[in-house]
Amino acid sequence: MIPPVDTKDPKAVARFVQRKRAELFGRGKSPWLARVLRDVSALFAGKTPNYAAIDLHYHDFEHTLQATVCLVLILEGRAQRRQRPQLQARDFDLAVAAVLLHDSGYLRLRSDRRGTGAKYTFIHELRSSAYAASYLPGLGVTAREVDTVVAAISCTGPRSHPQRIEFPDELARLIGCVVATADYLAQMAAPDYLEKLPHLHREFQESYDYFGTPRAQRYSKTAADLIRRTPQFWRGFVLPKLRHDFGGVLDYLAGPDGKNPYLEAVAANLARIKRG
Repeated sequence: MIPPVDTKDPKAVARFVQRKRAELFGRGKSPWLARVLRDVSALFAGKTPNYAAIDLHYHDFEHTLQATVCLVLILEGRAQRRQRPQLQARDFDLAVAAVLLHDSGYLRLRSDRRGTGAKYTFIHELRSSAYAASYLPGLGVTAREVDTVVAAISCTGPRSHPQRIEFPDELARLIGCVVATADYLAQMAAPDYLEKLPHLHREFQESYDYFGTPRAQRYSKTAADLIRRTPQFWRGFVLPKLRHDFGGVLDYLAGPDGKNPYLEAVAANLARIKRG
């Protein structure tokens, strides 16, 4: 089952994250992580003073929760293989915080009445980084830890190259690779991925319009065009990026039989496109 928890239910995802954390590190529930999970859930639901609720249908809060579950499973698979350097509980918490906040840049201020948060598509990782940098210090996060989270969020931009990002250390680089991998895989493996692609097309178009991008320079002209180009997008861009730029951490999702349920789910979605 992809994912192995109801990602429409933030509380179910929070329980899943805390359970996996306890299994990995032999500790009970983390109050700090519980606070971040609650705060981000409230943020996307529009229950904070300054921000309206997320108003996108592709990059919605469920996508963030799907990416969070995928990230936790990658970290679990890596820990089971006893890879070095070994992550500690605090590293786990920062990775979860980064993936929870990686799309916060789509949120509109309440005073922003023009369009939707989709207009920020091409700069959302910058806005997400700024939000994380302002939010996390209030929870006792150090400057170095903020740098780790911001660097990880920066990895999720389609034009990003981890080799050009300044990470505090190699563990931070690993966290960035895991966050970005979970972001790509969670959306493309989602059961309703194809149904949501027209929403992604509309998000792109709103951002193109916002920045005045000439029509000839736009990636897709119609939703059907975006869907048609998706298999090549996976084969020619996403998969090489996951394998090379992000160090192949997607392989930690494979089970004892060598099968990777996320890759199988992506393949099934691409097969549906091919069948039309």
